[in-house]
Amino acid sequence: MQAPPLHLHGRILPSGESKDVYVSERRITFMPVAGARSVIADGYLLPGLVDAHAHLELASPAPGGSSLADTMAASARAHLDHGVLLVREPGGPTRDAREIGPQDGLPRVISGGRFLAAPGSYFPGLAREVSGDRLAAAAVEEYQASGHWAKIVGDFFDADGVVVPTFDAPTMAAAVEAVHVAGGRVAVHAMTAATIERAIEAGVDSLEHATELAPEHLPGIARRGIAVVPTMLIAEPIVETVAGWGSPARELRRWQGAVARQPEMVGRAAAEGIRILAGTDAGMVAHGRVLDEVERLRAAGLDGEVALGAASWVARSWLGLPGLEEGAPADIVAYADDPRGRLRARRPLVRILDGQVLED
Repeated sequence: MQAPPLHLHGRILPSGESKDVYVSERRITFMPVAGARSVIADGYLLPGLVDAHAHLELASPAPGGSSLADTMAASARAHLDHGVLLVREPGGPTRDAREIGPQDGLPRVISGGRFLAAPGSYFPGLAREVSGDRLAAAAVEEYQASGHWAKIVGDFFDADGVVVPTFDAPTMAAAVEAVHVAGGRVAVHAMTAATIERAIEAGVDSLEHATELAPEHLPGIARRGIAVVPTMLIAEPIVETVAGWGSPARELRRWQGAVARQPEMVGRAAAEGIRILAGTDAGMVAHGRVLDEVERLRAAGLDGEVALGAASWVARSWLGLPGLEEGAPADIVAYADDPRGRLRARRPLVRILDGQVLED
């Protein structure tokens, strides 16, 4: 069924220009459309929010008795409720997230296929475990299955409860090169400084978490154009996980220090022009909290517009989707207050997904 034409008026972000926006045949146009229904007459209009790192099949707390499919749908709805119209899922227990989207009344999803981890080097049952000599082939398979990304788990607890790299530098580099040759992109779960260094050397496309990010990493990240998704919302869960793992006291102190230093490093990275994206690692925390991550980016020193862009137009562009442009898919959220500041109401006034107004 064809969606009816719509009319919105407001300040378009990031430009701030006051304009009329029309939606016709599920696409944005700035040309008047006869018979368009007025949706909002004043406010701030921006491309739908983006959570650049969320795991739809995982939930915290886990819903009792739910199947992975039920959990995935509930997670997606939680994002949608808060204006997230695009979710990047860098890895999951299955490949099923690629199947959902606006056709189901749910956010668009860009998937990374299954997590790829070394044997015994991830939470039991969640990853596709592959040896180093199979990593490159498996990464290409996951990229081809998802159509977008492959995700490598680059570090995890060893037998002594210490977080260590799980693939050596040549193995990671070979996997990244193989995926790039095939036309895909690679995200690496990189918490330790050593894994961050290996990922930079390999030329990955995104560093996920980057908890032990340090000044010496920034030139290589900038030179290679790598995006950083710091997922600062999981600072407390990281420490809780290390404590619950039974790790040595020195390891707990290591990660307490790392998460305390991370905001300063994220601020420095942004100041040096490195692309920072807002991701929550939802699944470890509740889904739908990307604006809380935006607030942490602001607290780390990012300008309000830069922090919001990390969860909207910047993230969408980096993921290959347009913003509020002529002919773009009509994924729009609107707020009464300027969302570059501190919002009085976190839920958008209006959510339009694929040209359809979403009702509460």
